Amino acid sequence: MKLSVAVAGKEAPPSAFVVWRGFEESISKAADLGYHGIELALKSAEDIDPDKLSSWLAKHNIEVSCISTGQVFASLGLYFTHPEPSMRRKVINLFDGLIHLAKDFGQLVNVGRTRGFIAENQSRHEAENLFIDTSRQICDMAGEKGVSIIIEPVNRYEINFVNNLDEGADLLAKVERDNLGLMPDVFHMNIEDAQIGGSLAKHANLVKYIHFADSNRWAPGWGHLDFEDVFEGLRQAKYDGWSAIEILPEPDPDSAARKAAETILPMIERYNKMVA
Repeated sequence: MKLSVAVAGKEAPPSAFVVWRGFEESISKAADLGYHGIELALKSAEDIDPDKLSSWLAKHNIEVSCISTGQVFASLGLYFTHPEPSMRRKVINLFDGLIHLAKDFGQLVNVGRTRGFIAENQSRHEAENLFIDTSRQICDMAGEKGVSIIIEPVNRYEINFVNNLDEGADLLAKVERDNLGLMPDVFHMNIEDAQIGGSLAKHANLVKYIHFADSNRWAPGWGHLDFEDVFEGLRQAKYDGWSAIEILPEPDPDSAARKAAETILPMIERYNKMVA
């Protein structure tokens, strides 16, 4: 397993849920703290220059773990279950650019709240059908480029659609695409899943990526979440992919990133020896 940290560009709005802003500076800081990679929070592929990104990554011997799309929802208001066909086409076109970027950087594109929600004038069945249709189109584009799409269950206080891993797994079965997986976030799981470790093990075949944060959304080690249980679930799942730090940048970004690295990197080192 490897560890990355969520970052965005300097111009990213406050809604961008990341630890650091400024790609070049963030890559340097992440490498200095021992992170193996960065997770890119983007609202479109145009947010970053691929050539510059390649240069920065090579300089610091670090990778892109994933491209995340929270800003697509928060800043642009685009999502899979939008009732207007023209808006869903915009989502698909935007994801086409992100997939093209992910082909060379990470091969994973996250879908959090961008998956959409059940609107007041929608039934769950209607929302599901829109999600399934949009997901199939996006997964088919991604599959041609060797990219996987990963759905992040998000707690009920933030969205009313796909809140836990069981719901995510049921929906993925309906989409019927091999390059569609789950991206658990232990902060959301602490609210929605009866057991974190048990749920990770249960859905081992679908887990493609994982977000780490403590119970209060601060850095791991500054809350009360049982990370031993998390890693035991991952061990049972024989997980060998990326994990990422997605936390509040409190009390300040540097302190938060340092605490997360100090807590999680030794656990990953022990974990990798156990599953080797």
